[in-house]
Amino acid sequence: MNKNIAMCMGLFVCLASWIASSACAQDKSSRPSPPAKAECKLDGGKTIGVDYSSPRTRGRKIYGELVPFGEVWRAGANEATKLVTAADLSVGGTTVPAGSYTIFTIPNADKWTLVISKKTGEWGTAYPGAKEDLARIDMKVSKLPSAVENFTIAFDQSGGGCTLRMDWETTRASVDIAKK
Repeated sequence: MNKNIAMCMGLFVCLASWIASSACAQDKSSRPSPPAKAECKLDGGKTIGVDYSSPRTRGRKIYGELVPFGEVWRAGANEATKLVTAADLSVGGTTVPAGSYTIFTIPNADKWTLVISKKTGEWGTAYPGAKEDLARIDMKVSKLPSAVENFTIAFDQSGGGCTLRMDWETTRASVDIAKK
């Protein structure tokens, strides 16, 4: 009898812990790197969306230290950054079919590479490898006039397309996108 009560209590504690951890996991807004979104509206009502997590500088040196030069970076924090497009695109002159992708970058002091991976659903820094790459695209790099605390992905609308930009610390990396 005591054994059954102990088993029931143990099961109850496990269930309560699971429910509590699930509730905490669902509140992503309380993370140190909260979720963020960016969207570009293309001609014909089609859209491009990016879901990412926005880490903060918090006094750290970012590029070349926290984010090493020459290595694949997840372009954000937490879950891998997701790109969804409802239209076929030309990204920096490279064709990207409509669909869902994971994006990474390879930052360097003077040149960045945007990596568009066909594999989706990764967590963290788990780059699936070059065999899963749809494309690697050169990005323009420029210095910002002042430091940016929150890593930000945004789109600047221009004509029927947009420019994807990533701003953090004093660096901006960008690439032009147009509907194919």
